[in-house]
Amino acid sequence: MAPTHVLRCCQRGLAWIPVIFIALVVCWSYYAYVVELCIFTIPSIGEQIVYLIFFHLSFVMFVWSYWKTIFTKPANPSKEFCLPKAEKERYEKEERPESQQEILWRAASSLPLYTRTGAGAIRYCDRCQVIKPDRCHHCSACDMCVLKMDHHCPWVNNCVGFSNYKFFILFLAYSLVYCLFIAATVLQYFIKFWTNELTDTPAKFHVLFLFFVAAMFCISILSLFSYHLWLVGKNRSTIEAFRAPVFRTGSDKNGFSLGFRKNIAQVFGDQKKYWLLPVFTSQGDGLTFPTRLVNTDVEQATVTLQSEPSKSAADITVSPLSESQNRLLSNEQHANNIGDHLANDTLKSAESETITISMESES
Repeated sequence: MAPTHVLRCCQRGLAWIPVIFIALVVCWSYYAYVVELCIFTIPSIGEQIVYLIFFHLSFVMFVWSYWKTIFTKPANPSKEFCLPKAEKERYEKEERPESQQEILWRAASSLPLYTRTGAGAIRYCDRCQVIKPDRCHHCSACDMCVLKMDHHCPWVNNCVGFSNYKFFILFLAYSLVYCLFIAATVLQYFIKFWTNELTDTPAKFHVLFLFFVAAMFCISILSLFSYHLWLVGKNRSTIEAFRAPVFRTGSDKNGFSLGFRKNIAQVFGDQKKYWLLPVFTSQGDGLTFPTRLVNTDVEQATVTLQSEPSKSAADITVSPLSESQNRLLSNEQHANNIGDHLANDTLKSAESETITISMESES
């Protein structure tokens, strides 16, 4: 039987086949459009120049965003989410899940964690031996925990997550523009070749297949691009769309949603001039995210998490909230305080009415 590392190398090599296939298709489309269509088929020089300018603009942005999506390394949890050496040894020696959870709860007391497992336990990766930050998941293909993991994409041979999710969205957008432009400009010559208005030349094969390939990829990319735009607007990952994150108060698919504009800014950044460029402008560090489902202590401005019933400790406090979290939570508290005042006024008025009625009956 072959050694494990040899099988691993073969697996990594085979994983590049989809990327090589896309690269070959793109190279052929460049040759077919520039040489066979623009140079050998289109008679007008002005039309050739206009087509080539817009084609190369879309081609450069498409290749740039595709390159960034492939070769941007996925972000991993920082060292603060690793168990200390002593706690790690105790965790490995413990056989009871309850005792292991107690160790994890103590280690997570100073970490900004708001999500839990389905059973309400601390999310821990035995493979990477780290406490998972919010929205972090383990990728079996990459064999690592990825911050804000969306999915593992075989067409880029990389995990799509916090570090390259903007690049992935732009890759879908520019590949859609690239295919739409090719299909729209090739259509008239496709019809002429199909109806035999143009003489049969070697360019006929390239033009016909160029239109079919562009139209096919356009349809498939459009559906995927539309779906991910919807996810960005809802501030969800693909994993969270299928399995809602679990908070202290229960699962909620909209737990990280801050409103449409803030959701967009969390992926593309605050400066709109960089939105269409494949440069990293996403907000945050990938370890903590604002959430609208956290209850706060007004006096201490810290988050109080309910401990498990089996735990002996009372409450566990974690690091202070970010500015965006405090702003969201203060609004919620203000609304709750108004509701409490209204309830108290209603009770007082009801009591006064009761006293008045009783006095009238006595008289």
